[in-house]
Amino acid sequence: MDEPDGLPPQARRRAIVTIVIAVSISVLSTAIANIALPTMAQELQASPSASIWVVNAYQLAVTVSLLPLSSLGDIKGYKFVYLWGLAIFTVASLACGLADTLPLLVAARIAQGVGAAGVMSVNTALVRFIFPRAQLGRGIAMMGLIVAVSSASGPSLAALILAFSSWHWLFLFNAPFGLLAVFLALRSLPQTPRSGQRFDFLSAGLNALTFGLILLGLDGLGHGADRLTVALELAVGLTAAVVFVRLQRTRAEPMLPVDLFRLPIFALSVGTSVCSYAAQTIAYVALPFYFQVAGGFSQSHVGLLITPWPAIVMIVAPLAGRLSDKYSAGLLGGLGLAVLTVGLLLARGLPPDAAFADVVWRLTICGIGFGFFQSPNNRTIIAAAPRHRSGAASGMLSTARLTGQTVGGVTVALIFGFTHGDIAAGVGLALLVGAAFSGVACGVSFLRMTQPVPV
Repeated sequence: MDEPDGLPPQARRRAIVTIVIAVSISVLSTAIANIALPTMAQELQASPSASIWVVNAYQLAVTVSLLPLSSLGDIKGYKFVYLWGLAIFTVASLACGLADTLPLLVAARIAQGVGAAGVMSVNTALVRFIFPRAQLGRGIAMMGLIVAVSSASGPSLAALILAFSSWHWLFLFNAPFGLLAVFLALRSLPQTPRSGQRFDFLSAGLNALTFGLILLGLDGLGHGADRLTVALELAVGLTAAVVFVRLQRTRAEPMLPVDLFRLPIFALSVGTSVCSYAAQTIAYVALPFYFQVAGGFSQSHVGLLITPWPAIVMIVAPLAGRLSDKYSAGLLGGLGLAVLTVGLLLARGLPPDAAFADVVWRLTICGIGFGFFQSPNNRTIIAAAPRHRSGAASGMLSTARLTGQTVGGVTVALIFGFTHGDIAAGVGLALLVGAAFSGVACGVSFLRMTQPVPV
């Protein structure tokens, strides 16, 4: 019997609502805590440096959990991992909101990150079974739109919540939405094939060492941590990475999808993703410093200045997703990344006290370019994998995005250190490096035009 090609329209709509709620709250929780860190530190009697772990613990937990949970999705079914991820995320959100000490809050954020990883690791794989093959690009575009909207609205939503209540509600507000998403998921998400393999605990441990220590080392490198500690973290992390990769080559369905990396279009698409998200993050981190420190704009004004980029992505991503069902991601992504590169170079020429209109049209160009890259690239990563390896591809998609964002953030920190506090010079150099990342991604994307288009 042929495998069903997506869900019927009515069932598909219910499943989409579930995905929208779950992905929205998990993405919001990545950025929403940043704005309240000073208040949290004061109320919990913690130092600013210690309070950073409210953000870092969540990010680290998500990153080290993505590939193991995507592997578990291939083994147990994507709905199983999604439901448990949602349940853990919801309970952990309550724990975050009720925490009255920093250690308790950080512990709850780790659990919340693991739950969010359960959602992020298989959400795109589920989209592959929710939408018909001919509409996969639209489904992937929907995911990109949700992520863009949630990321863009995070600071504003946090400011609104804090205007009327305490920081605890930044986490407590997730609970009712999480419960609703669990209820809908039980009824609407499709059952998916299971591989029958055993979960590889050794690979999961090596994955945690690899990504955990390398990310800690890179974060320490960017923030001036003790050099010996940073060197030790990076050395052990890289050693674990070598052992991890060698072990994966012996596995039939590896946790780190080295089998999928043998497909040129998959490897090129992941490389494109890492470089592109690095370029985006460099701009997102560097420009606010430029406008606020060098230009003297208020924090709220800076937020408005940056908004055109994610706002235009919301408009462009669905169009690019539809086009990706007909045209090569290599072409669409390459053209989009060429536009992004031009936009970053134009942004580099902005004066710190630039008029709003001057900023808007430049960042709109960046948003158009990034939007045309994002959906086609994500569709290709998922469609290039065999359907029974959709979880591995979905986990790698999220891992590539987080890796690029980490590289971008560390790059800005290193550049600011190199320029010795000269914000104008640092931002100019950072945007130039961001344009270089985007240019490399553009070239890699065009290389995919020689590869067959996955369906």
